[in-house]
Amino acid sequence: MNVFFAQIKFIFTDTSLRKKILFVFFALLIFRLGANIPIPGVDTVRLQEYFANNSFLGLLNVFSGGGLSNLSLFMLGVGPYITASIIMQLLTMIFPKLREMYHEEGELGRKKFAQYSRYLTVPLAIVQGFSLLALLRNNEVLIELTRFEQILNIVLITAGSMVLMWIGELISEYGIGNGMSLIIFAGIVAGIPSALGQLFFTFTVSQIPLFFGFIIISLLIIVGIVVITEAERPIPITYAKRVRGMKVYGGMSTYLPLRVNQAGVIPIIFALSFLLFPQIIVNFFAGTTNQVMVYLVRALTFFISNEWLNGGFYFFLVFIFTYFYTAVTFDPDAIATNLQKSGAFVPGVRPGQSTSSYIAKILTRITLVGALFLGFIAVLPFIMQAITGNPILAIGGTGLLIVVSVVLDLVKKIEAQLSMREY
Repeated sequence: MNVFFAQIKFIFTDTSLRKKILFVFFALLIFRLGANIPIPGVDTVRLQEYFANNSFLGLLNVFSGGGLSNLSLFMLGVGPYITASIIMQLLTMIFPKLREMYHEEGELGRKKFAQYSRYLTVPLAIVQGFSLLALLRNNEVLIELTRFEQILNIVLITAGSMVLMWIGELISEYGIGNGMSLIIFAGIVAGIPSALGQLFFTFTVSQIPLFFGFIIISLLIIVGIVVITEAERPIPITYAKRVRGMKVYGGMSTYLPLRVNQAGVIPIIFALSFLLFPQIIVNFFAGTTNQVMVYLVRALTFFISNEWLNGGFYFFLVFIFTYFYTAVTFDPDAIATNLQKSGAFVPGVRPGQSTSSYIAKILTRITLVGALFLGFIAVLPFIMQAITGNPILAIGGTGLLIVVSVVLDLVKKIEAQLSMREY
């Protein structure tokens, strides 16, 4: 305990670290101010009713940092930028030049790669903003607007998304922690007081067992998130002995840590973006007279309205994207090649292709655990709302996963800064 308080004291006495933390707070304050400025034409009462009956938009609101529930300038959050980054990483599997840029050209290549992601964010924000506004307009959440006002709204929320992307990158560069994750984290935490207020005003004695059950499940989920997030499968590595002159180099043993959840929350974000496409198609072809498109719109409308079917497909997408994103970001061939070049090997396994196959086999097995866990976390809000019937208690695992993951990452980075100052 004394060590903990000593670290807290050191954080606020160290000038550089204090400036970084204050910068993060200032940037998040700007984000929260923008998240409470609504776009023109919002029917507030209808908006609250619509969000209370739609758990999918509740999930999307989590990743927008809470801006979607107010239909604010920041209603898209950092979602378009994250989606653009994921798409760019997936494109590295198709285009060798992009792969070379990201993996082999060093810091300059990664800067170019990030710039292309920013360019892609603009059309993604326009498409996502248009589809969300069309969905809300069809459900009478937005009042009738002129064509100019509709275009103005799309321009405003696209600009808001780009400003938020810029704020997130400033936090990553001049603050501490990952800026995009901290923005989502701040939106979730900012929604806690209002959720507690709603629970207080709607509280009845008969709900006490429900609340106790919710608290127990939340604690179990937090424990599970910490375990899965921190879990690693170590692969033993031995460096061959090399004699140079009168000295012997190498011969030491270490290990290669493979994380159970290599993908983090990225598969959930990407799956949510993917689930927007059926709603875009329904809104775009709502007034069509083509018979084929009419049947397609009816089928997609049934799919959107059926939460269990929607939730099952959501689980499947998260499961598949976990494997897919892990395959994109972790290359066993590159690891095996680097080990071979540095004179290292896995005991009992031949260097080269055999080592690559061995690492890939282990990664496939442990990713199964991570994929199942992420899929369960993703659909937990649907399950919680079905059990409790209370949308306030349906935030469930996704919000907790982000909060716990961001807190763990932030604590590690602060500890790293403190260790660097000590040395």
